[in-house]
Amino acid sequence: MFPKPIARKLPVFFYGSVKFNSLQGKVTIDAKSIKRGMIGFGQNYEMNKRSMRIAEITINGHLTFKGYCQFGKDYFLNIMDGAYCEMGNMASLGSRGKIICSKEIKFGEYARIGSESQLIDTNFHAMLNTETGEKSEMKGIIHLGNYNYFGNRVSVYKDTKTPNFTTIASHAVLKKDFSNLPENTMIGGIPGKVIKTNISRDWEGEREMIENALIIDF
Repeated sequence: MFPKPIARKLPVFFYGSVKFNSLQGKVTIDAKSIKRGMIGFGQNYEMNKRSMRIAEITINGHLTFKGYCQFGKDYFLNIMDGAYCEMGNMASLGSRGKIICSKEIKFGEYARIGSESQLIDTNFHAMLNTETGEKSEMKGIIHLGNYNYFGNRVSVYKDTKTPNFTTIASHAVLKKDFSNLPENTMIGGIPGKVIKTNISRDWEGEREMIENALIIDF
């Protein structure tokens, strides 16, 4: 899926079992430099060490990596025909995470998603207002800002946008545009709402730890 000059650098590593349902789409790496193993599928960077061996990849659309990226164990990735998914530098999806992209999903830099979370930009089925006959849009977009920290089991649906330096509490459900919120805000609950301000993960304090755990040196 890569030109030979890129492919010979072995930028993508697959750890453990994975089922490739389709690779008919396009994968690009738009980074300053291409490094060996900079993109890891099934990479072991979390507390759990064993896999259920259920990872699946379907790429019929366009998947772009802006730099280093990690997927934890037992991920599910489906980029549908005509869809576009972009992973920012140092973006990640934790173990048993799910991405279903029917239109557009973008991860900012250091947009890090906890285990068992899901990002789905479609309702799959058309919904109808039984009084007016109006149909709701089935597909939307998801845009995550830079330095976003998501807890585990978060659900992100179409029309969701987050600003930079946002924290999402575990089990939250996001389904609207939060981009007008100030940075350093925590969102939580069902549906998601602001639960705390002036709070952020200590990105600078943890940067070395994050990079040591995720960047493979050869």
